[in-house]
Amino acid sequence: MRTRITVAALIGLVTGSYCWLWLHHAHRGAGDFNWAIWAAQDLLTRRNPYRRPMQLYPLTAAIFGFPFVWMPPAVAGGIFYGLSSALLAFGISRHGYHRLLIFFAYPYWAGLLEAQWTPLILAAAFLPLMLPAALAKPQLGLPILLTTPKRRGLIACLLVTLFAFLLFPAWLSSWLGNLRDYARFVPLAILPGPLLALALLRYRQRDARFLLLAAIMPQRWFYDPFILWFIPKSRREIIWTVFFSWGAGIWRWYRFPHSFTEVGRWTVVFLYLPMLAVILLRDRGRPTEESQLENATSL
Repeated sequence: MRTRITVAALIGLVTGSYCWLWLHHAHRGAGDFNWAIWAAQDLLTRRNPYRRPMQLYPLTAAIFGFPFVWMPPAVAGGIFYGLSSALLAFGISRHGYHRLLIFFAYPYWAGLLEAQWTPLILAAAFLPLMLPAALAKPQLGLPILLTTPKRRGLIACLLVTLFAFLLFPAWLSSWLGNLRDYARFVPLAILPGPLLALALLRYRQRDARFLLLAAIMPQRWFYDPFILWFIPKSRREIIWTVFFSWGAGIWRWYRFPHSFTEVGRWTVVFLYLPMLAVILLRDRGRPTEESQLENATSL
């Protein structure tokens, strides 16, 4: 336990510091975490958060923003991403330190540049009390919420949701009204995305169901599929999926996408299809490790 805490703290310190330096250098404020902080500030000043243009986050995200409203934005973004990374490292290292190799995946580093939610949402799959983070970005959180439900996590989600309604009873309708401005792609609906339906051949496996749920969710950029690293378990699976993920990074570096359809296509090729291969190439007797993970996440 002490070693896991130390390793997680070091990962959080390094990644959080890097995120803070980048956000400060790029004048990005708190990155994507700005929206949670702004919503929290609006609530504190009794303003409707959804009168702010492009506020696309549910009010549950604002609850995570409250502790950061008094900080300089870049510092807040760095601390948020560092803490998220530390929690993920602590949770996932329970199943072996080789699982920390997921931090080399391109979507993680794409998310670092924007102080994204994906590390915290993925951490919720391994730390049930963090499950309310799935409510902050539900299009990414639902696959985790539906495939790793634990009683304590669900109770925490209920309490966070009730608190959001106490803060602003009309937030749900206001949020849904803003979603028409959400530009997105759906992996399953973009060629060669329909190939992901082959995961149905392993429908009894939780990882296959997780992949299909993720594939039908609207997404926006290369950092969103970081939640897919819930799927690979062995060192070989993680290394190969990390390796292919950088195809998206190299492509994005040399050719900036001109549409979300283009982003979606290369997301499917470099991020989703390798995960499909992991699921299909596993031995049928492999779910023993999956059942161990399910038992461990209930602790």
